[in-house]
Amino acid sequence: MKNVIIAQSGGPTSAINASLAGVISGVRKSGKFGKIYGSLHGVTGVLEEKFIDVTDMSDFTQLISTPAMYLGSCRYKLTDPMKDPSDYNKLFEVFNKLDIEAFFYIGGNDSMDTAAKLSEYGRILGSDISFIGVPKTIDNDLVLTDHTPGYGSAAKYIATSMLEIAHDTYIYGIPCVTIVEIMGRDAGWLTAAAALARNEYNETPQLIYLPEVPFSIEKFIEDVKEKLKAHNNLVVAVSEGIRDENGIYITSTAAAADKFGHAQLSGAGKALEIIVKKEIGVKCRSVEMNILQRCAAHVASSTDLKESFELGEAAAALAADGKTGLMPAIIRESDSPYTYHIDAVDTTQVANKESNVPVEWITPEGNDVTDDLITYIKPLIQGEAFPTYKNGLPDYMNISHLI
Repeated sequence: MKNVIIAQSGGPTSAINASLAGVISGVRKSGKFGKIYGSLHGVTGVLEEKFIDVTDMSDFTQLISTPAMYLGSCRYKLTDPMKDPSDYNKLFEVFNKLDIEAFFYIGGNDSMDTAAKLSEYGRILGSDISFIGVPKTIDNDLVLTDHTPGYGSAAKYIATSMLEIAHDTYIYGIPCVTIVEIMGRDAGWLTAAAALARNEYNETPQLIYLPEVPFSIEKFIEDVKEKLKAHNNLVVAVSEGIRDENGIYITSTAAAADKFGHAQLSGAGKALEIIVKKEIGVKCRSVEMNILQRCAAHVASSTDLKESFELGEAAAALAADGKTGLMPAIIRESDSPYTYHIDAVDTTQVANKESNVPVEWITPEGNDVTDDLITYIKPLIQGEAFPTYKNGLPDYMNISHLI
């Protein structure tokens, strides 16, 4: 029997290792493959021939509850093979050397781009290798799937943190504004999850700003002043990617970009903190969640982990059937009760595209979200999936092979 390679790419999540476990489980169940190689640090591990053997991994409990990426990650974009085929030639050389029949890439937009390019190049070569993308990203911005693995757990962490911030702020009887900056360059799904913190006694965050609609500093100042009339303690949730009507980020007029051309952002919360202090003159502080929201496995959503594992198994089934250039996707059937099924979509239709929060799910004032958005997110955070503990701390998988 021929062998398979699994790799992980992009930003870490609390659920990506559940997808890894699902792929391994599905490959083993199919009975159609031999060795299962784990590529260290994404596709670069294949180029550098850095692998670990995960064929015999069968107890997935600890792996599923371990955050980030057991196999490590990379942010490496394959060039157009028509311009420079050197990476592709090296990759297929390694695939042939290891007698590979399937390659699974777990990741987001750029990972689906890699899977799509490899699948197309394989067709050009007449290769029978299956290239399957497995979705993940806390940003929830992949198209053709209802949501992405990793988002539900990140949303649960954000909502939990916002509720705890509310309890922290309510203890004081003086006017105070707390601004919480949440990840989201172009899509506001993560920031929108802050609204789930609201309950029968808590209205925070009273203001929410997403990058899908233009942000006005003047309107923001008016919003804060108006809310302070009714609330001593005001909590504001903002996406890192908020920008004005000209598309200029609030953090900078010339944000630095990564190798994919994505703007590197931080500081929206701090910028607004300075504005509030200057223009309104009340106590104000800003909190940047940053990487904390990505891998908070101690408050992971069991729904998220379950779906991630299922998508991994579905990916393995696609490869076992000889399919290529596909990604398993979640198709929602109903909100309450929450039901769904898994289908397969073309990676070329997912790569380099982005799913944003629908504008109709943002209030006309641009400073909050609607009940429809809350209805959409709520099923994804359901269920607790606590890791096992050792010496008072979570007992995660040993990742010394990455160090």
